[in-house]
Amino acid sequence: MGTNKPLFRNLNADDPDPEATEIESLCMNCHATGLTRLLLTKIPFYKEVVLMSFTCDQCGYQNNEIQSGAPISDKGVKFVLTVKSERDLNRQIVKSDYASIKLVEIDFEIPSESQKGEVTTVEGIINRIIMGLEQDQPVRRIQHPDIATQIDEVINKLQKLKTLEEPFTLILEDMSGNSFIENPNAPKNDERCKVHYFTRNKEQDHEVGIFTKEEITGEKESAILHPISGYTLEELEGEVLKFPTNCSNCGSPCTTNMKMTNIPHFKEVVIMATTCDICGHRTNEVKSGSGIEEKGLRIEVDVNSKDDFSRDILKSETCSLKIPQLQLEVGPHALGGRFTTVEGLLKAIQEQLCDPQNSYLYMFGDSQEPKSKRKFEEFIKKFDEILEGELPVTIVLDDPAGNSYIQSMRDDDQTDEGLRITHYQRSFEQNDDLGLNDMKTENYETA
Repeated sequence: MGTNKPLFRNLNADDPDPEATEIESLCMNCHATGLTRLLLTKIPFYKEVVLMSFTCDQCGYQNNEIQSGAPISDKGVKFVLTVKSERDLNRQIVKSDYASIKLVEIDFEIPSESQKGEVTTVEGIINRIIMGLEQDQPVRRIQHPDIATQIDEVINKLQKLKTLEEPFTLILEDMSGNSFIENPNAPKNDERCKVHYFTRNKEQDHEVGIFTKEEITGEKESAILHPISGYTLEELEGEVLKFPTNCSNCGSPCTTNMKMTNIPHFKEVVIMATTCDICGHRTNEVKSGSGIEEKGLRIEVDVNSKDDFSRDILKSETCSLKIPQLQLEVGPHALGGRFTTVEGLLKAIQEQLCDPQNSYLYMFGDSQEPKSKRKFEEFIKKFDEILEGELPVTIVLDDPAGNSYIQSMRDDDQTDEGLRITHYQRSFEQNDDLGLNDMKTENYETA
């Protein structure tokens, strides 16, 4: 007892037992027996991954590969990165098997599933393309000189991209949602990289291995069942329900407690709490119990004194958060859904940024620039000033689903002077993020 460890652990040089698994496997180069090493770990600000390294002592062949250790994301992801500086060239990139990459200015594209997943940089991607194109050039110059000349022109264009004579655009699109581009300005907003989440269509779901029950068994089903299916409304409202799940931090089996309740002057919500006995990780999450509203919702609240900290606030899982005075932008997936106070929300952001188990130690290891570390420390000090009531800020909540809420300081439920609420019509992209553009697809429903 007491020897249980998380499935996915943070990399640590002092770890006496990193739990790398060694497996004898066939060498695809000489067909002798080689050795594959597997390591389950986590990438900060991203998710769990499996690192694989193969070595053959007979022929010297080596191969390194990365695969996602987390479930396939509910949505695909698209990154549009404008590369303007050497710092952008050095951005780390996690690229899954399903990711496609396009270099817009030279009209060059790497299709999905044409390369194995890897951890690399923007410059590393360009170098790998160049190496692949140069590989058979000596033979082409003899057998197909015209094609070799065209490929040389593409290689020259790729080399020029690395010199940054002009900015260029890199688009990474991954239907599995398991790719990632580093933000060197974290926790501030990344002005050069735009991220868009999209709902997969039926063909893309099949490509990543997701099928409905009807497609597998032939049995018709109107919707994919969730753990709370089968309970009556009275049961949901009257007691705490439990169902098995996996820890979001280490992947170990654990139990989630769920309760449906009603927030006064708002709507019904589902509160879920999970505690992992293996790694000690705890999560509290709130989800709307009444679907997507007709319009999106934008809430701006001024935090000028400690009195403003007591406002109740519901941030749904589809709601993004901004603090303009800090140039801070938190995406909808970073904090999840939660019902708390303004003070509780600010503390949750600060704790996530400073958590030594997840971000701080990774973000500022030996390889981190001193300038970036100093800026981050100054940023955290500003958070302390906000929580002490010394630095007035404005919190902006933007929820396309319209399922967020903040308490008014007036008794008649009208907005007070420090609170501004706006309803807006969602864009096509926002509807796509919420899966509304695919609702009319025949015989197919997304979860």
